Amino acid sequence: MCGIVGYIGHRNVSDFLIEGLNRLEYRGYDSAGVATFDANGAISLRKRAGRVCELSEAIDRDPVEGTVGIGHTRWATHGKATDENAHPHTGGNGEVVLVHNGVIENYASLRGQLQALGYVFRTETDTEVIAHLIAHHLDEQIKLGGEPESEDTLLKAVEVSLRKLKGTYGLAVLFRARPDLILAARNGSPLVVGVGPGEHFVASDPSPLLGYTEQVVYLADHEIAILTADRLDLRHRDSGRLSPSVQTLDQVSADIDKGDFEHYMLKEIFEQPQTIENAMRGRFEEDEATAKFGGLNLTAQQLRHIDRIVLTACGTSWHAALVGEYLIEEFARVPVEVEYASELRYRNPPLTDKTMVFAITQSGETADTLAAMRECQRKGMPSLAICNVVGSTIAREADGGVYLHAGPEIGVASTKAFTSQVTVLTLLALYFGRMRHLSYQAGKRMINNLKALPEVVARTLECHDAVQEIASRYLGMDNFLYLGRLYNFPVALEGALKLKEISYVHAEGYPAAEMKHGPIALIDERTPSVFVVPRCGIYPKVISNMEEVKARKGPVIAIACEGDREVADVADDVIYVPEVDEYLQPIVTSIPLQMLAYHIALLRGCNVDRPRNLAKSVTVE
Repeated sequence: MCGIVGYIGHRNVSDFLIEGLNRLEYRGYDSAGVATFDANGAISLRKRAGRVCELSEAIDRDPVEGTVGIGHTRWATHGKATDENAHPHTGGNGEVVLVHNGVIENYASLRGQLQALGYVFRTETDTEVIAHLIAHHLDEQIKLGGEPESEDTLLKAVEVSLRKLKGTYGLAVLFRARPDLILAARNGSPLVVGVGPGEHFVASDPSPLLGYTEQVVYLADHEIAILTADRLDLRHRDSGRLSPSVQTLDQVSADIDKGDFEHYMLKEIFEQPQTIENAMRGRFEEDEATAKFGGLNLTAQQLRHIDRIVLTACGTSWHAALVGEYLIEEFARVPVEVEYASELRYRNPPLTDKTMVFAITQSGETADTLAAMRECQRKGMPSLAICNVVGSTIAREADGGVYLHAGPEIGVASTKAFTSQVTVLTLLALYFGRMRHLSYQAGKRMINNLKALPEVVARTLECHDAVQEIASRYLGMDNFLYLGRLYNFPVALEGALKLKEISYVHAEGYPAAEMKHGPIALIDERTPSVFVVPRCGIYPKVISNMEEVKARKGPVIAIACEGDREVADVADDVIYVPEVDEYLQPIVTSIPLQMLAYHIALLRGCNVDRPRNLAKSVTVE
């Protein structure tokens, strides 16, 4: 949640900040603001509720100058989306200015203490507490003999303040007394520092840095970066100086452009043949009819020791984990549990060192998933990650794992990450299966089917025009049911989530057989049911469920295999997809549901890339 950018160097800071905030706007778009040092060393603030474009227009009317500054695009946690609550926030009498991503859990008590000391609060945010707290401790350091412009004095004020905060933060801080300095700090909220000749950058993720620098340093929890134009120093809040570990970005700037597509979401839907292929590249061991992974960091003997797997995730990644449960249990015969990370982190389930935990996350920064993984590691369970973002916190802290290689996913509603996650989970099912009982011939068949999958998905995308036409007939409906069985039950959940996320239409996903245990009461002429019904072992039973809906005058949209006339005789509308083996159906059947949500949202006038109340990376609890 929230996006932070900062720059110190020789460039026009305003241009970089606005471009960076546009690239980070998927993290939050309630309000935006910048703070810069002008030529006279004074700090200029510009803040606006609304989108980054509104801030940009305000800066065009009233420009800011200079080569040092910080910026922020907000996803509101404390306080409404107003000009006053927009970041940056000032502390004391303006001697401290900062931007913040995260949540300060003890802000109310700190606010009361600071008000008692005479500090005046002008916003409803928890962030203003940090600004005043740093200003207060800066004043205390000066009273003890510290020089106001001394780097040591400023750093000490920040360190003392951070120790008093409970919660999460990613911070970029300016000081009126030092226009040649930015301090950045993190605990639970991601920050990356970009390194260039005569300049340094800071951002919530690498996307604003693409095209500016390829050298980055990922901050870890409790680390503080001291940035000048020519110098990067790294400190731990408690233990002192550190040596920065500089890494090279491996992404290209084209990944964050929409190209010829109207929206990122549509672009990412159509990227799926390539992203699925990327998820599989180099991961087949054909001679052994199995998959291979270079990052699990466990020996074959250790893996055979595992007698239980826990998949933990949130949102769309949780739906992918449900597919993974079916896959691993079918092919590897290992018991699998799927846990919401937000629940697992506070539970005390009976897990042992024979339990393997996979944390599944697109961003690698999801706060609940990170906390759940850390809790499992604390109890001695091998904890691995399935993650898309190289250098993310979960990727760095996991005992091992698998990257998706899907490229940046900018649309808030996840599409290509879901199918990439399911692809990787299929490879893991093959890998664990071949270690146990799966035959060589079965392994070869799985490999052949997986290698054909990108072409199958490319054919699936050909349903786009048909989906667009069907969407136009249902855009006025306010309630949908999504129904599927076995491998396609998680697809029903994911399809319902996509519709809710971007079109604000109420939708629920259920196993099709569960419909008559309650949800059938909702069926009427204004409640469409979307059935995911490709050919499978219980196909006739799903057809019977469709008949039950039709008998109650409910409209039916069906996702079915090419050439299926039986479904066409029952459903009002059919979207056809290529026929694949059951275990691969979730990858194929999820795509028309992504398109259906996209087109209904578009027709209803919704912003599909920036849905209300949502942000891409959920870095707060």
